[in-house]
Amino acid sequence: MTEGYFQFLLKQADTPFKGWDFSYISDTGRMATEPIPWSYTNWVIQELFHSESLLDMGTGGGEYLSKLLPLPNFTAATEGYKPNIQIARKRLNPLGIEVYEVEDDSKLPFKAAQFDLVINRHESYSPAEVNRILQNEGIFITQQVGGTDNVQLNELLGAPMDFGYAEWKLAKAVEDIKAAGFTILESEEAYPLTRFYDVGAICYYLKAIPWQIDNFSIETYESQLYKIHKIIEENGYIEVKSHRFIIKAVKK
Repeated sequence: MTEGYFQFLLKQADTPFKGWDFSYISDTGRMATEPIPWSYTNWVIQELFHSESLLDMGTGGGEYLSKLLPLPNFTAATEGYKPNIQIARKRLNPLGIEVYEVEDDSKLPFKAAQFDLVINRHESYSPAEVNRILQNEGIFITQQVGGTDNVQLNELLGAPMDFGYAEWKLAKAVEDIKAAGFTILESEEAYPLTRFYDVGAICYYLKAIPWQIDNFSIETYESQLYKIHKIIEENGYIEVKSHRFIIKAVKK
């Protein structure tokens, strides 16, 4: 393909990213991730059907929570990324769900023992604070992005590899959750492959997750992006290893 096509792909990465919705590249088949060996949703609904109070930590734009209906009569959500707050409130307030802005994981705006189920997908948390707001025998379910997620993108772009999360893995999270007074019921870890089918999809993805490559910009990495573009033209895609783990714990 021509240099013009490369620039066209880069231009497409300017499409705004809203909420926590990657459908612009995932639903169109420009990015695809290998299935993980568990279903976060099934782990959640196994507890949800008999729960009377639910907190969704890091709800994003509320996209996921709004699909879990019916929800307990008392359901709340938190979000720490300011651009998502109003998006989430617009989606969730009509369902009777209050969205709370949270800046400090160790200071959640809830009373002690206020929930019997707390769920958390890809959001930071304080194990001690989650323990505080859970009732006795309450359940905490979290799926996390591990510290080695997509580091091959950093390698391909010649970006720094040490971004402070390498030790964030299942063993560390389990240790911290146990120390906060939980008993681990189930846990799993996996490294599914993610494929990118064009360089514009990579740029869109990296702009949405700025912690992967600090100060990422197309201008800074254009020469490396062009090399990746040529690899994709030859092979049809590039493939990198993701990192996920999931934990279900009970407060004893």
